[in-house]
Amino acid sequence: MEIDLPEVVAEVQAAFDRYEKALTTNDLAVLNKIFRDGAQTIRYGIGENLYGYDEIMAFRGARSPVGLMRSTSRTVITAYGRDCAVASTLFRRETMPGKVGRQMQTWVRFDDGWHVVAAHVSLIDDKPA
Repeated sequence: MEIDLPEVVAEVQAAFDRYEKALTTNDLAVLNKIFRDGAQTIRYGIGENLYGYDEIMAFRGARSPVGLMRSTSRTVITAYGRDCAVASTLFRRETMPGKVGRQMQTWVRFDDGWHVVAAHVSLIDDKPA
């Protein structure tokens, strides 16, 4: 298996960037397109466990659009072959002083493009480097 083919990493980076923009602007149409529409799609959030596309979509629709801006750092995209990748990043929000968020997403290429099939978001105390 080929790891980190440059063209695949670039595609997933673009998809990840699209996700970040949609997340911080609360673009529900784009967010809903990014997550795979399937019962197998899972998102573990800071305060919720969401099983299946319908639960993820309902969560996004009910969430307040206030305070979604964030900065990311140490983003790593690792591609496994041509159709699977993992995106990992740290994030900080002004609304969460002293905390750092961690996010991992598993991306899979389907006939209609790249989709997140699994995501995990957690929050820990931010310790100086």
